[in-house]
Amino acid sequence: MDDLRQDRPGRETGDAIQDEREAADPQAERLRHIRDLLEEDRAAEVHALLEDLHPSDISNILESVDAEQRAALVELLRPGFDAEVLAYLPVDLREDVVDLLEPKEIAAAVAELDTDDAVDVIQDLDEDAQRAILENLPPETRALVEQGLTFPEYSAGRLMSREFVSVPEFWTVGRLLDYLRAAASADESDLPEQFYDVFIVDPMLKVRGAVPLSRVMRARRSVKLNEILTEDIRVIPATMDQEEVARMFRKYGLVSAPVVDGTNRLLGVITVDDVVDVIAEEAAEDLLALGGVGEGDLYRAVLDTTKSRFSWLAVNLVTAIIASVVIGFFEATIEQVVALAVLMPIVASMGGNAGTQTLTVAVRALATRELNEANAMRVIGKEVLVGTVNGLLFAVIAGGVAIAWFRDPLIGMVIAAAMIVNLICAGLFGAVIPLALSRLKIDPAVASSVFLTTVTDVVGFLAFLGLASVVLL
Repeated sequence: MDDLRQDRPGRETGDAIQDEREAADPQAERLRHIRDLLEEDRAAEVHALLEDLHPSDISNILESVDAEQRAALVELLRPGFDAEVLAYLPVDLREDVVDLLEPKEIAAAVAELDTDDAVDVIQDLDEDAQRAILENLPPETRALVEQGLTFPEYSAGRLMSREFVSVPEFWTVGRLLDYLRAAASADESDLPEQFYDVFIVDPMLKVRGAVPLSRVMRARRSVKLNEILTEDIRVIPATMDQEEVARMFRKYGLVSAPVVDGTNRLLGVITVDDVVDVIAEEAAEDLLALGGVGEGDLYRAVLDTTKSRFSWLAVNLVTAIIASVVIGFFEATIEQVVALAVLMPIVASMGGNAGTQTLTVAVRALATRELNEANAMRVIGKEVLVGTVNGLLFAVIAGGVAIAWFRDPLIGMVIAAAMIVNLICAGLFGAVIPLALSRLKIDPAVASSVFLTTVTDVVGFLAFLGLASVVLL
């Protein structure tokens, strides 16, 4: 009993800390409250809470609960299900939620979305689910979505919205304003909910320019649109990769841009909110690729996640065996000087970490087009110089530690020299490997780390043990 009484204040303190954390994080408190209500079968109160939430917040809740509670939440959301919730969900989890709904229900919800969001929701589903939803869409919406799905994956055509405002160049500002007001008051308006530019087109629907809404609002009604349009606008081909689209928006500070086909006919528009999503997706993809994991690993079943990670772990095993073979060549040396076995990991670890720093910078620079053939030699030279300076600095530190530890100046000299060699190689290959893979059309974010680890391990062990066999024996 004494033990229990002594434990109770600790538990109360822990609960108090947890309550403070949740008070500081309203989302965590809301999630806990919803979980409690679900466990108590208070569905009406849960439904009332969900009604006031943004689709993004609802998707976060669906991500955070277990499968049973997710099914219960989807059942509550089923009447008038908002397809925007699907747009915010990770792909793997989106499929799970789609499986809980009928195709007609999903189609009715998708029909309310802008075409870019509709394509985004449908494109990652399996073929059977896609077909079932498309068959239940209204004919006009289905035609637009199907056309969007014909464009290459991760292209501007998949990203664009088909809702935009385009008018002839001979219109005046007054006629444009009257048209916008009349269209907005119509029962079934074709106007997008939000737009930033009015695109000026010729009779063949080819883009002549654009007029920002701010300029429209400042101009007199009698002014013709062709007098205030911007002709030098950034037009995006429908086949352009979404990464290139994001770079264009970033480089030129765009808010929206027209998407055209091969004949320069206006097809749709891409807005900055879509580009923000692309930037986040590409950054997450590169980060996960560097670790050799997939986007959906957090939500996949254990067996699926194991399979997806197995291949890169197998490659790492091969590279580790190569490094071990190198060590085996110097088995006799290690047996005679035991200190070498203690110090070996230091050399390999420092080389690996230094190489990863260079690799991270190089992969990001390649992704943003800051690193290319024109400046490759300058970047490589800089990284080699950085590796040399760091190698000299850490050679002094590591050498001093080894001398103080083992009372042998020769061991200190060996590890110092090996440190310099490995950090120079780390800087060199940390830049060269992603450049070479990029030239070979291989994603540097995926494959670079495996090759770099092999190089730094092999060079580190060769330098350290090779020098030791010459100097110490």
